[in-house]
Amino acid sequence: MAANARTTKKTNNRSKAEELDIQEEATEVAADVIDYLREYAREKPEVAALWCLGIGFVLGWKLKPW
Repeated sequence: MAANARTTKKTNNRSKAEELDIQEEATEVAADVIDYLREYAREKPEVAALWCLGIGFVLGWKLKPW
């Protein structure tokens, strides 16, 4: 039984390490996307503003309280 407990403990530790790696990768990807969007908005501010206006309009229309 002690061997099973050790195996389970190692598996749990490995899972936590893998989860941290996945979380770090997701954080890096999110940072890359944000950097790309900022650069795009600097290059084409009119298009970015229209996208924000359109998204805001749709969200406001769909999320209205009544």
